[in-house]
Amino acid sequence: MTLTYDDAVALDLADPLAAYRDEFLLGDDPVAYLDGNSLGRPPRRTLERVESLLRHEWGQRLIRSWEDGWLDLPEQVGDRLAEACLGAAAGQTVIAESTSVNLFKALHAACGLREGRTEVVASDADFPTDRYLVESVAAARGMTVRWLSPDVVEGVSRAELNDVLSERTAVVLLSHVDYRSGVLLDMAAVTEQVHAVGAVVIWDLCHSAGVIPLELDALGVDLAVGCTYKYLNAGPGAPAFVYVAERHLGAVSQPITGWWSSSDRFAMGPSYEADRSIRAMLSGTAYVPGIVAVDASVSLVAEAGIKAIREKAVALTEHCVALADAWLVPHGFTIASPRDPARRGGHVTVQGPRAREVADAMYAAKVIPDFRNPDMIRLGLSPLTTSYAELWTALDLTRQIVEGGSIES
Repeated sequence: MTLTYDDAVALDLADPLAAYRDEFLLGDDPVAYLDGNSLGRPPRRTLERVESLLRHEWGQRLIRSWEDGWLDLPEQVGDRLAEACLGAAAGQTVIAESTSVNLFKALHAACGLREGRTEVVASDADFPTDRYLVESVAAARGMTVRWLSPDVVEGVSRAELNDVLSERTAVVLLSHVDYRSGVLLDMAAVTEQVHAVGAVVIWDLCHSAGVIPLELDALGVDLAVGCTYKYLNAGPGAPAFVYVAERHLGAVSQPITGWWSSSDRFAMGPSYEADRSIRAMLSGTAYVPGIVAVDASVSLVAEAGIKAIREKAVALTEHCVALADAWLVPHGFTIASPRDPARRGGHVTVQGPRAREVADAMYAAKVIPDFRNPDMIRLGLSPLTTSYAELWTALDLTRQIVEGGSIES
C-alpha cells in the first residue's frame, strides 16, 4: 500500500532523528529539498562556529591563533571525522584542499607504492573528475588505464573486475556509491579482490561519508578520499579529506610537496623532507574557516550516530522507491537505482524520456532534485534534514507534474 501523507507525518513523529532538523536552517523555501547528496543544508552550529572564528580567533587573537590550535586542525578534525564516519583510528586522516587535489595526491601515492607495475584500473562511468585524474596521472607516470564499463544500476561486478586485474595492476580506484544510480559496492569483497593480485585500492567516499557506516581499518582499505559538503553539511566547497592506512605512512609520497607536509614546517630548510605521519598528505597552509566548518558539522553526525543515520536513509529510500513505483513508473519512468536497500546509498534515481522537462518543472514548483544527463533525476534524501512528509510532498508534486495537472503551491 502506498504511503499516505498521514503515514508520513506519523513516521516523522516517531523518527528518533527528527529533532536534528531543528539543528539546521530550513525556512519554507524550497517546499522540498532533495539535493542534500550534492549540497547539505547549513547547520546552525556551523554558522555559530565560523562566526566565532572570525570574530574572536581571527578578529582578536589574530596570528596568535595558529599557536593556540590552528596548526593542528587538519589532523585533529580528520581524526574526529574518521571516528564518526570512517571506522578509522586516529592518525590516518587529514582535512585538506578539495577532493580533486586529494585524489591527485592519492593516485600518485598509491602508484608509488607499487613501482614497476604499469596499469591503473578505474570505471568509465565514474564521476568526471575521477576519470580525468586517472588519465592524467597514468599519462604522467607512463602507465596504462584499464577501464571498467559497469551497468549503471548493478555497478562493478566481481567478474568484470577480475577480467582486468593482473600482476600488472598497481592501483584500483572506485567510488563506493555511484554518483548516478546510488549503487553501493561491496567494499570488503572488492578490497580483498584487489589485494589478492597485490594491488592498492583507493575508494572515493563522496557519496557515502556521513550516510553509510564505513570500516576502513577493519577492511584493510589502503587510501580513501571524500568531500564534506554533501551528507556532512560543511558548506559549498568545504575542504575534503584523505585517508592513508597506517601501514603505508612513511612510504607514501605525493607530488604537491608544500611546507605543511615537511618534517619540520618551520625549519625553512633548503630541501624538502616529507613528514612520516599523515601530515605527508598536506601541502599548503590550512584553510581554517573551512576546517572548523567541517569540525562543527561532523559533530552532528557523531551525536546522531552513523548507524541511526543509515537506518533512516534506508527507510527514506524505501519509501521513495515505493512512491516512485506508484506515481512515476506508470508514466514511463523507471527506477535507476538498486531495489535492494543493502546495495543502495542515500539517493534514489528515476530515469525517463521527459526527465529534463520534469526536473525544470519540479524546480518551478520549489521541489529541488538534481538532474544528471541525459535523463536522470536524483532524489537525495539526507537523513538529518529530510522528513518523511517532505519526501511525500515532493513526490506528490512530481506526480502532478508528470500527469500534466496543475500544481498547487
